[in-house]
Amino acid sequence: MKITAIKTEKVTSGQRDLLKVIDNSVRTLEEGSILVITSKIVAITEGRVIAKDENLKEELIHQEADYYLPRSSNQYAVTLTIKNNILIPTAGIDESNIDGHYVLWPQNPQETANQVRQQLRTKHRLTKLGVIITDSKTTPLRRGTTGIALAHSGFLPLKNYIGQPDIFGTPMKMTQASIVDGLAAAAVLAMGEGDEQTPLAIIKEIDLIQFQESNPTPTELKELQIDLEDDLYAPLLGSVTWLKGGKRERG
Repeated sequence: MKITAIKTEKVTSGQRDLLKVIDNSVRTLEEGSILVITSKIVAITEGRVIAKDENLKEELIHQEADYYLPRSSNQYAVTLTIKNNILIPTAGIDESNIDGHYVLWPQNPQETANQVRQQLRTKHRLTKLGVIITDSKTTPLRRGTTGIALAHSGFLPLKNYIGQPDIFGTPMKMTQASIVDGLAAAAVLAMGEGDEQTPLAIIKEIDLIQFQESNPTPTELKELQIDLEDDLYAPLLGSVTWLKGGKRERG
């Protein structure tokens, strides 16, 4: 597998054309490659940016989260949230590498991944092309951030080993490899988290990938998720009272 981080123009809060950013930096794409895009430049080009105001930040997090725990619930005063079935701090809202704004998550990252893939397939005359939209996240009990996929298009995201024999012939009972999150983590590592200015990456020569021409179906996307009550970590996740997020009417 080869990953190449792609340097782009500096994407500021006034930029509104994601494909222009991509086209200006990605001149060619090869058959069987995957384009990785950070969620930040997707959100910026969607106008999902809000001028920084510390007095409004907590309210904004509550609005963007599906569920949240108050920041008073932990020693770091960070609001823990669940958004799009992902456990992540501050509903993914970030304020790094942007000119005086908060950057929210993209409005519909799956729709964007599908659209970008279709347009790039047509432009570059490709049959097999994947797209991943990424962000970075923390992992409980582990220091540091790693990448995760918010959306993907053009390939199957999981490799199911259940029922297959291990090297001693014993059928495997639970293992499903997350191809999409593994690729996202590797790409985010290559793209960097600081001032590298490389919010795109191209992955080539990938084993285990099964490309598909159709967009992921709702059923396929649902298979990537686990309901909280069915999760292996349900005893931990369900031991606290999650508050419902979302926009509320002002009285």
